[in-house]
Amino acid sequence: MLPEEILHLICPMHLLLEPSGHIRQAGPTLHKISPDPLEGARFLEVFEVFRPRAVTCMKQLLQTEGRKIRLRLRGGVRTQLYGVLVANGQGGAVVNLSFGIHVMSAVRDYALTSSDFAPTDLAVEMLYLVEAKSAAMDASRNLNTRLQGAMVAAEERAFTDTLTGLRNRRALDAVLERFKRGREPFALMHIDLDFFKQVNDTLGHAAGDLVLRHVARIMTDVIRKDDTAVRVGGDEFLIVFGGLMRSERLGEIAADLIDRIEEPVSYDGRECRVSASIGIATASSGIDNPDELLEQADMALYASKRAGRAQFRFFGEAPAEGGPAQMAGK
Repeated sequence: MLPEEILHLICPMHLLLEPSGHIRQAGPTLHKISPDPLEGARFLEVFEVFRPRAVTCMKQLLQTEGRKIRLRLRGGVRTQLYGVLVANGQGGAVVNLSFGIHVMSAVRDYALTSSDFAPTDLAVEMLYLVEAKSAAMDASRNLNTRLQGAMVAAEERAFTDTLTGLRNRRALDAVLERFKRGREPFALMHIDLDFFKQVNDTLGHAAGDLVLRHVARIMTDVIRKDDTAVRVGGDEFLIVFGGLMRSERLGEIAADLIDRIEEPVSYDGRECRVSASIGIATASSGIDNPDELLEQADMALYASKRAGRAQFRFFGEAPAEGGPAQMAGK
């Protein structure tokens, strides 16, 4: 029989059994996973052999010599073990065990390290490969997350007006296409700033940019979460209101926008004053051609411009006697 220290090194999960079935010696890894002392205990009281099923005594255990047996500890974590028994010619036996395919759960459950396995055990290399694969998978997931974030950010930039932070024309086309496919009711509000050119010509483009950002913030404050505010270009804006909305409510929003836009903005110690003309068009039961509704909102906008500016009009609304149909309190 090999000396104890050699057995501990090359077979850290071995057991030396007396003819009586008692454990005379156990490898260090088995001591680590067993909740109870092993030396002196009966093998079949510490371990449950469930394949072959008929092993209930030392005699039957010795009859499994050279065959793979499956067993588990009766106490503690009941990790499945694999083993092979070799008789020692003196009525006793040597049993060498391993975790087999359950090595990963054993490492986790018992906090095992490479020193708990034989130097030639392929389980150690498998653990390194699993760790390397896990690290590679983590790196891949992190990379995919970053790429996805970059794609989302790029898409967001592609649909955003860089000056105001509102949606741009590309985003508007996508929103209108969605309403077209869903045959959903919606309303358009076309907004054009009055007297904006004078601000640009008098105070410069920096002042004009300040006004545009100010107007964008007003629109963001006024609209609902699911509505879309768009800078079409220059000093023109569109708001898309999803769902059915009463004309009275749309008129209230338009009037509020005009009032707030007319509040002066300070730039370099000077006041920037603009107003807004607004045209409104609605599609109560969806629309096949969104461009048609855009044209209607555009026509209503220019009706407001012709009527004196700083007011709103609905498409198809007859002008009131002596002036526009809606004066927004002007």
